[in-house]
Amino acid sequence: MWLVISALTGAAGVVLGAFGAHALRSRLDSPALATWQTAVQYHLIHALALLALALFARTSGRSVTLPSSLLVAGIALFSGSLYLLATAGWKWLGPVTPLGGACFIAGWLSLLLLAR
Repeated sequence: MWLVISALTGAAGVVLGAFGAHALRSRLDSPALATWQTAVQYHLIHALALLALALFARTSGRSVTLPSSLLVAGIALFSGSLYLLATAGWKWLGPVTPLGGACFIAGWLSLLLLAR
């Protein structure tokens, strides 16, 4: 399951990156485009982390549900809120972004449980 999710999140990150570079370049101002790029960067980094976790789970037989779930939540909340802030200008989403960041941090820290 996590390999499928990592493939889908990775593909979505590439599509959103290309969309920002081509379709949004002439429609967004520089700060909004930078926000979009930050969202894509974090999205793709964590899609790769999901891939690594999926491969780890496949080879070790250990569960990666906690860190993977937290990273998926981080992509949705952090990157998702930035995508909407950049394009829709929904400023009320500003407080959601740090929640996504907290999910990313918790996801990385939960890897310590796999070190046992």
